Amino acid sequence: MTTDSADKVPVPKVVPVHPASDGTNSEIAIKVRGVTVGFGDKVILKNLDLDVRRGEVLGFVGGSGTGKSVLTRAILGLVKKWSGTIEVFGENLDRLSRDEHRALERRWGVLFQQGALFSGLTVLQNIQVPMREYLHLSQELMDELAMLKIEMVGLRADAAHKYPAELSGGMIKRAALARALALDPEILFLDEPTSGLDPIGAADFDDLIATLQKTLGLTVFMVTHDLDSLYSICDRIAALADRKVVAAGPIKELLQSQHPWLQSYFHGKRAARMNR
Repeated sequence: MTTDSADKVPVPKVVPVHPASDGTNSEIAIKVRGVTVGFGDKVILKNLDLDVRRGEVLGFVGGSGTGKSVLTRAILGLVKKWSGTIEVFGENLDRLSRDEHRALERRWGVLFQQGALFSGLTVLQNIQVPMREYLHLSQELMDELAMLKIEMVGLRADAAHKYPAELSGGMIKRAALARALALDPEILFLDEPTSGLDPIGAADFDDLIATLQKTLGLTVFMVTHDLDSLYSICDRIAALADRKVVAAGPIKELLQSQHPWLQSYFHGKRAARMNR
């Protein structure tokens, strides 16, 4: 993979969204209680609890195949849970009507691991997909808004008319991020956002996420295995093991955990090389 430095432009400055004086920045954006999810007779998540606070970047870590992405999809309604409750902005998802759920969907954006761009659409058209689904805008206005999102994620304007097959790995990530931001969401779900990127490209993408989170006031739920991302941009980390969240807090707290998986993850050979 390349770092795509020739394909990027500086991320524009955006007016920061400051926390409300009444302390609402500390409210819970996503509240998961007792959630169990499985497929067939296999239980993936069992009685899982998790809070995601407004305005934070939460890194969600766990071993391969433990169900990190499954939880994301359960929150999004793409995977049916067996039991438990999920609340987003205080709304119990099980109690919402179809129209109410669609209204809530407009308040989040999703970046899937491989980008999930539509191969037959240009970058501009991909970004406009959620606009067409949820908004009633003229083509001219959608073109203008999509170009703004392209600039926001650091892509050059000429990327707008390229198809996914013409993009490098880093450009695909940025184009998919632009689509995730199409409706100006309050919550951003990221599934392994730096996977497949070289270290320089991954660091650049981390910086982009951090900049957007601060300037737009986003709440970010990030599934990742990237230790650099955890150290550089996450306010808190939640660790998945034994089919539930076994620890959640700032990275300093998790580094002190005696849980075997956390000991292996944060103090194993790869982590030790990072700390030399």
